[in-house]
Amino acid sequence: MSLTTNIYDCDSSSSLSSECNCCTSRICCCGITGVTGATGATGPTGVTGVTGPTGATGPVGATGPTGANGVTGPTGATGPTGANGTTGPTGVTGATGPTGATGPVGATGPTGANGATGPTGANGANGATGATGPTGARGATGPTGATGPVGATGPTGANGITGPTGAVGPTGANGITGPTGPTGATGADGVAGPTGSTGPTGADGATGPTGATGPTGADGAVGPAGATGATGADGVAGPTGATGPTGANGVTGPTGATGPTGATGPTGATGPSGPTGPTGATGPTGATGATGSDGATGPSGPTGPTGATGPDGATGPSGPTGPTGATGPDGATGPSGPTGPTGATGPDGATGPSGPTGPTGATGPDGA
Repeated sequence: MSLTTNIYDCDSSSSLSSECNCCTSRICCCGITGVTGATGATGPTGVTGVTGPTGATGPVGATGPTGANGVTGPTGATGPTGANGTTGPTGVTGATGPTGATGPVGATGPTGANGATGPTGANGANGATGATGPTGARGATGPTGATGPVGATGPTGANGITGPTGAVGPTGANGITGPTGPTGATGADGVAGPTGSTGPTGADGATGPTGATGPTGADGAVGPAGATGATGADGVAGPTGATGPTGANGVTGPTGATGPTGATGPTGATGPSGPTGPTGATGPTGATGATGSDGATGPSGPTGPTGATGPDGATGPSGPTGPTGATGPDGATGPSGPTGPTGATGPDGATGPSGPTGPTGATGPDGA
């Protein structure tokens, strides 16, 4: 019995060039396939290749037909007010109109509380002494006051160098004052001394709250409208800035006179928004309206510090001396204590509220 001869490639299942004569199976010729080994570790990533050139841009496709207008959406909420743009240059000032008639003076507002008194200025030099006036008639002698208690007598010291002055005892009680004698005739005024130097200005007091606004005065007659200047070419509007937050309302100022309304030009077709052109020159100012009555006077500010005291004026003649009341016995004088330091100046008082504003005067005619 002859053996069948097969040719096997032990690396594949196809018949190739290796001849096996031992048997008729591949297992006999090539042996049993071993267990697959574990996968080897992944090798490092290769270097990235150079980026290829950008391909040529394809042709633009044909424009599609315009779609129908969509339904208008609801209006969005108004954004916050944007910051004010830069102020343009000031136009040329027009000629000043005639001054309007002065309005009546408003009522005087209440006087504010006095501010804290400033420190006293330095004393000025004494003025020359005036001539002595005639002596007045002697008044009747008042009753004798009660005699105060006699202080205890201190021991007599030994004679020798005088020691320091002893402490002054308390002042005895004053006797009853006698009736005042008649006033003598007033002496002639002494010569006034030179004015002392002005003391430093006190600090401003805190501003009081603004008073209520007075009623608005009647409008003055409207003057003739000035000639309309040539309309400048519209500048290209710049892009709208982002809307900034609304600032706090400022204090409302007085209402200015209403100027005449210029003629409205025809509305041109809306062009593209260009940059804003420069501000045109300001037209002449119309005549000033009559001045409104003065508002009530606000309260007085705090009193400034007292200026330096001027020199004393010449002393006038003395009036007649009244009768002297009975003098009580003097008590022993105590020693003078040391002078204390000057206290700090108190703060200025708050400024009182402003009086109400007077009514606005009538508006004068506008200038040509």
